[in-house]
Amino acid sequence: ATSDEVRAAALQYVRKISGSARPSQANEEAFNIAMESVTAATQQLLDSLVTAAAPRDRDVELSKARERNRVRFSQVS
Repeated sequence: ATSDEVRAAALQYVRKISGSARPSQANEEAFNIAMESVTAATQQLLDSLVTAAAPRDRDVELSKARERNRVRFSQVS
């Protein structure tokens, strides 16, 4: 995940938990602090994960999915 994706996920999480897509002026600081904390925790988690697998390329995965769908939906029963 890119840093932009991590930040977007943190924003989505904080919005979901707070029940507010846009905090009031009184809650804006708490909202921003929570978002930064979630972003940092998420990035720390991702940086700590260990795997032997090569990183996935989104464009390659998208091409594979399109090919699977082409094969799947072009078969007529």
